[in-house]
Parts: sequence; C-alpha cells; structure tokens
Amino acid sequence: MIKIKSIKWVSLLLVAALFVIAGCGNNNNAGNSAAAGGNAAGESTDSAAIAKIKERGKLLVGVKYDTRLFGLKDPASGNVEGFDIDISKAIARHILGDENAIELKEVTSKTRIPMLNNGEIDMVVATMTITEERKKEVDFSDVYFQAGQSLLVKKGSPITGLESVTKDTKILGSKGATSIKNIKEKVPGVTVLEFDNYQDAFAALKAGQGDALTTDDAILYGMAAQDDGYEVVGEPFTDEPYGIAVQKGNSDVVQAINDTLAELKANGEYDAIYTKWIGKAPAK
Repeated sequence: MIKIKSIKWVSLLLVAALFVIAGCGNNNNAGNSAAAGGNAAGESTDSAAIAKIKERGKLLVGVKYDTRLFGLKDPASGNVEGFDIDISKAIARHILGDENAIELKEVTSKTRIPMLNNGEIDMVVATMTITEERKKEVDFSDVYFQAGQSLLVKKGSPITGLESVTKDTKILGSKGATSIKNIKEKVPGVTVLEFDNYQDAFAALKAGQGDALTTDDAILYGMAAQDDGYEVVGEPFTDEPYGIAVQKGNSDVVQAINDTLAELKANGEYDAIYTKWIGKAPAK
C-alpha cells in the first residue's frame, strides 16, 4: 500500500508540474506576440523620440533668424521665413499631420548643437554642413541643400575670388561655422574676425572692419539681395552639403525627415520651395 500511495503522489506532482509549464509557455507566447506585433494591447509602435513629439503635439525646430533666404525674422511681423522654414513645416506635416504644429527656436552656428543635445529642440534645420567631425556629435538626414563656400565683398573691391585673398586680407565670419576653418586652411595665416551671427558680420563688413565676408554662397546671395552695393565673387571653393541634425541615436526621427524629403522631391514640392527662395530650380 505504501508503494501504491507513493506512486500516486508522484503521478499527481508530475501532472501539476506539466500544467505549470504549459501555463508559463502560454504567457511567454502572449508576451512574444505583443513584442512582435508592437501593439497587441493597443500601444503605439512609435519609438521614444517620435512618441515624445506626438505627445507634445508640436515639433521644436532650431532655425536661424538672421539668414536671408533660409531663416530670417521680420522685425515688423515677428514671422520667420525662408527655405529652412518651409522644409521644417513639411516635416511637421509629415510627423504630426499639420505644418503649423511647430515651434521655431533661434539658433546660431555656435549654439545649434548644444541646444539640440540638451533637449531644447528636436532637430536643427539651419544651413548646417554635414561633416565627419559633426557626425561624432549628432546624426544627420540626407542632404537637403547643396551649397559651396564663397566670398562677399563691396562692389569694386580688388578681391575677385579666393585667389585674391592673402594673409594680409581681413576676413569676417560667423562663430562655429565651417567656413572659418576652411578659409584658414585655404589661406594659412589669414586674419579672421568672428561674430555671433551673419547679420553682425555683414554689418561689420559694411562698417569697413574687414575686406570680405565668407560663408556658403547661398547665404551670401541673400546678403547681397539686402544691399546691391555688395556682390558675391569668384567660384565656390568648397563643397557644403546641408543636412538636418538630430540627437545621436534618434534614427526614427532621421527616417521621418528622409521620408519627408523623398516625398517633397517626388511630388515637386521641393523644386517649388527651392525656386521660391533661391530664384531658380535646383540642379539635377
């Protein structure tokens, strides 16, 4: 009898163990199903960065306020307008379904990466050249504008291009811009005065504090449009591909931006924005 009872107890324990294992297996399958589907319980499939933007209900974009054609604030109306602004609105429309669901924050060449990385803004759309050095700090979208560095001078200036610049030439530029590093490499020993933004640098040029102002040609054309006493001279001497910067690791935001750019180019809206601000269609 003792043996029979022992056998019965062992059998009961085995059956109970099988039920426990089966139950655990079903729970794991349910968990795996939710993970694979991403939304088994109705949860959003958005990653943290995109989900945060949607929860906030607006896109925070760092743009320049002093760069005619790309981002310039009208002191009378308070509106900021330009190529970068229109691209930013298109991104907001893609992510949030409304191009007006956007808040623009002023950045300069010096402040844009710190503001991005401390979370003040979701992205930088501010004539920012993609460089290997900057890729160590931020992630970039595809190229959204192709520019090249040049020189702005007063009409009649003896400076007609980079070949006219010597170490005795006084060059003006903006702090944090790649153009400062480039001109120093192209003309070793050249004197460079750096200002907080391009409008201050342009004002200094008009005040006779320097011989030429250097940055990307697209920005310089905007300055020349402000005052017909100045002109862009020579051929571009660098390649300046502009990208939209986001915090490192936010690959979903980069993808959303790239998808927007692809849509704009496919439906012709990119060409329309380019022509509106630059005055001609982009090179194909």
